[in-house]
Amino acid sequence: MRDAAPETIYLSDYTPYPWTIQSVELNFTLDPHATRVLSKVHFVPNPDYVEDPAAPLSEMFLHGEKLKLIWAKIGGNPVTPTISDEGLTVPVPVGPFAWEAEVEIDPANNTALEGLYMSNGMYCTQCEAEGFRKITFYPDRPDVMSVFTVRIDGPHPVLLSNGNPMNASEHHAEWHDPWPKPAYLFALVAGDLIAHEGSFTTSSGRDVALNLYVRPGDEGKCAFGMQALKDSMKWDEDVYGREYDLDLFNIVAVDDFNMGAMENKGLNIFNSSAVLASQATSTDLNFERIEAIIAHEYFHNWTGNRITCRDWFQLCLKEGLTVFRDSQFTSDMRSGSVKRIDDVIDLRGRQFAEDQGPLAHPVRPESFQEINNFYTATIYEKGAEVIRMLKTLVGDQAYKDAVTLYFDRHDGDAATIEDWLRVFEDTTGRDLTQFKRWYSQAGTPRLKAEETWEGDTLTLTFTQHTPPSAATPDPKPFVIPISVGLLGTDGTEVTPTTILEMSETTQSFTFTGLTEHPIVSILRGFSAPVVLEHSADHAHLLAHDTDPFNRWEAGRILARNTLMDMMLKGTRADPAYLRGLHAVVKDDTLEPAYRRLMMALPAQSDLATALHDAGHTPEPDIIHAALEALREAMAHELADVLPDLYEDNLVTAPYAPDAEQSGKRALGNSALALLTRSDGGKLAQEQYDHADNMTQQLAALANLIRAGRGDAALKAFEAQWKDDRLVMDKWFGLQVIEADPEDAHEVAAGLTEHPDFNWKNPNRFRAVFGSLIMHHAGFHHASGAGYKLLADWLINLDPINPQTTARMCSAFQTWKRYDPARQELMRAEVTRILATPNLSRDTTEMLTRISNA
Repeated sequence: MRDAAPETIYLSDYTPYPWTIQSVELNFTLDPHATRVLSKVHFVPNPDYVEDPAAPLSEMFLHGEKLKLIWAKIGGNPVTPTISDEGLTVPVPVGPFAWEAEVEIDPANNTALEGLYMSNGMYCTQCEAEGFRKITFYPDRPDVMSVFTVRIDGPHPVLLSNGNPMNASEHHAEWHDPWPKPAYLFALVAGDLIAHEGSFTTSSGRDVALNLYVRPGDEGKCAFGMQALKDSMKWDEDVYGREYDLDLFNIVAVDDFNMGAMENKGLNIFNSSAVLASQATSTDLNFERIEAIIAHEYFHNWTGNRITCRDWFQLCLKEGLTVFRDSQFTSDMRSGSVKRIDDVIDLRGRQFAEDQGPLAHPVRPESFQEINNFYTATIYEKGAEVIRMLKTLVGDQAYKDAVTLYFDRHDGDAATIEDWLRVFEDTTGRDLTQFKRWYSQAGTPRLKAEETWEGDTLTLTFTQHTPPSAATPDPKPFVIPISVGLLGTDGTEVTPTTILEMSETTQSFTFTGLTEHPIVSILRGFSAPVVLEHSADHAHLLAHDTDPFNRWEAGRILARNTLMDMMLKGTRADPAYLRGLHAVVKDDTLEPAYRRLMMALPAQSDLATALHDAGHTPEPDIIHAALEALREAMAHELADVLPDLYEDNLVTAPYAPDAEQSGKRALGNSALALLTRSDGGKLAQEQYDHADNMTQQLAALANLIRAGRGDAALKAFEAQWKDDRLVMDKWFGLQVIEADPEDAHEVAAGLTEHPDFNWKNPNRFRAVFGSLIMHHAGFHHASGAGYKLLADWLINLDPINPQTTARMCSAFQTWKRYDPARQELMRAEVTRILATPNLSRDTTEMLTRISNA
C-alpha cells in the first residue's frame, strides 16, 4: 500500500519557529553503514514567536528521518522523546536549554542522495531542501539559522565542512563557520581527493585560498573551473559590490548528485559534469554551462546564503535573483545577444510548457506537498525574468541602489518576496502591488498588438489575456514592460527602443510626428515573458531590425510559419524565408554564434505547442518529417555558401573555449550538418578523424550517425573513452537523440543492457532517458513503446531515488495535447506508476497533478 496522502503545506500558515539557536556543535564518526553523529544545539526562546495562551509551549518538535536515536539529553539530563517517521517530540523547559543527541545513520545505503551518502567511496552531503533531517534531529527549516562548529573523524586524507578550518590532525578535522546559516546549507565531504589549488585577492586586499577537490585521475580537468570561480568572484565585486567573506572557498566534484551543484557556505558540492572540463572531453557547450553554474553557486554566497529565504515558498527569491545574476555574468563574459536568445529558447521550451499544463504554479506557490518538486523552470527561469522586468521598469541605477539597500537591510536575514519588493518601493517611490502579481499568478500572458495609422500618428493598442488555470482560476492584468522600436521602410531606425508600461487589460500608446507608417519592432530583447500576437513584416525585421533578439525572432517566426504550412497544407518551404536566411548566414558582420542561432530551427516540442495553440492536434511523425524537409531545403538553398561557411570557421589557433572560438565551431558544425545531407558523411568522417577537441569529435559523430555511417565511429568512440564516465554519458545520450524515430525506444532499451549503464547514477540515467524524452517523435511513437519503457524504469528508480524519478515524470505533463490514442497510452502508464506499492511522496504528487489535468 502507498503511504497515507501527504500533507499539504500552505504559505498562509507560516509562523516563526518558537526558538532561535545560538550555536550548533556536530561530531561525526564516519562509517559506511554506522556513522555516528553527536549534536549539541543551544536553544533560546524566540522573542518574535507569539505563544498561544491557551496552549503554552511545553514541548519541542525536531525533524528527523531514517535516524537511529542512541540517546538524548536536555540540560545534561537524559530524556526519552516520542519518535515518529517525521521526527521526534520532547518536553522542554521554560527559557534557554541545550539539546544533545547521538544518532546512527547508514550513508552507504542512502541511495536517494539526500542527507549524508556515499559516492564511489566518498562521503558527501546534499541538504537542500530537507536533507539535513536525515543526518540528525533538528528544526530543518530555512528561517532557523545558527553558527556551526563541526568535528569529523574518519580514515580519509581529506575531511571538509563549511567555513574555516580550526584544528586538524591525521583522520581528524575541525571546522567553524562564523556566518549563521540554515541547516540546508550544511555540508560535509570526506574521501581520497586531490586539490587543485588557487587563490584570489579580494577588493579589500584579503587573500582567499581556493581549492577544487577531485578524484585521482581528474586533476587535468580543473583549470577551467578554477578560472571560472576567479572570474565570478571578480565580477560580483565589480558589478554588485559583493566581496567574499571567508578565508577559504572549496569546491568538490561528485559523480552521484541529483542536481547541478549546491551552494553550501564555503564548501560547494558539484555534480562532476558541472565542474570538470578539458579540451579532449568537454564540448564548448559544456564549458559555457560549467562557467555559468560555478558563477551561479558562487553568487549564492550573498543571494541565498548571507540572505536566505524565510520559507521554501520564497525559493524564487534566492533562485530567480541568482539565475538573473548568472545570466548577466555570462552575457558579460560572452555575447549578450546570444545569451539572451539562448535563455528565451530555454524559457519557452521548458517554462512555457509548465505554465500551459497541469504542473503550472506561480513563481511563489501558495502550497506544496513535496518541496523537491518545486525546483522548476517557473521558480528559476521565470523568477529570473521577473527580476529582469523589474530592472527594466525602474532603470539600471535604481536597480543598483535597491539591490544595495537589500544587501544592507537584510544581511543575515531569512527574507521574503515582500522584503525584496519593499526595497524597490523605498528606493523609487513606486507602488509595486500590481507588479507583485508576477509572483502570485500562474500562466503565460498572451499579448495582442494592433496598429492604427492616421496622418503622422501611429497608435499601438495592446490587449493582454492570461488563460485561467487550476493554480490561478481568475488572473488579473499584469504590469508588462513592452520594449518597442520603429523602423523606416528603408531599414533605418526611426524611433529607438522605448519602454511602454502596460497595466490595463487593454491599453494604447501613440507615436506622433512620423513621416511614414513605420515597421514596428515589439518586445525587443524579450522584455517580458509573454506570447506576442502581432502581424508584423517579419521579412523586413529579419533583414533590418537593429535589435538582435527581434531580428532572430523574426527569422524564428518565419521558420515556424513555413513549417506550419508544410505540416498543415503540405506546401514546400517558403522561398522568402530561405532567401532571408541566405542573406543572414553569409553576412560576416554578424558574430558566428548569432548566425548559428539563425540557422537553428524550432524544436519538435515547440512545434507541437504551436500546433496545439492553433487548435490542431500535433502529429509527432509529421512534425519530424516537416523539419527534415525544411533542412533539406536549407541545404539546397545554402549550397553555394556552405563550403566556405565550413572552411572559414575552422579554428586553427590553439583550442580555447571562449566566445569567439566557440561561436566559430558552432557555425561551422551547423554548416557540416547540412553538408552531410549531400556528401553522405565524407566531410564528417574527415572531421572525426582529425578532431583535437570534443566539440568537433562529437559533432562529427552525430553527423556520421545521421548519414548511416555511425557504427564504426561509435565503436571507436567507446573504445577511446570507455574509462571516462562523463564522456560515456555523451555516448549513451547521442545514440538515443540521433536515432530514427521508429527505433529510438529500441535504442534506449538496448543501451540499458550495456554493462556501463549504471541506472542508479543520475547522470547516466538522464543520459539515456532524458535523451529519449527529448526525442519528441521517438518518445511519442504511436505504439506507446517510449511511454512504457520510461514508466518501467521510473518504477524501478523510485524506491532508489525519488527525487530524480519525480522530475522525470514531467515527460507526461503534455499528454492532453495529443490525439486520443496517445492520450490513452500515456494515461495508462501514469496510472500504472501511481498504482505501484509504496510509491514515493515526490512521484505521487507529480503524477497526481499530471493525471488530474
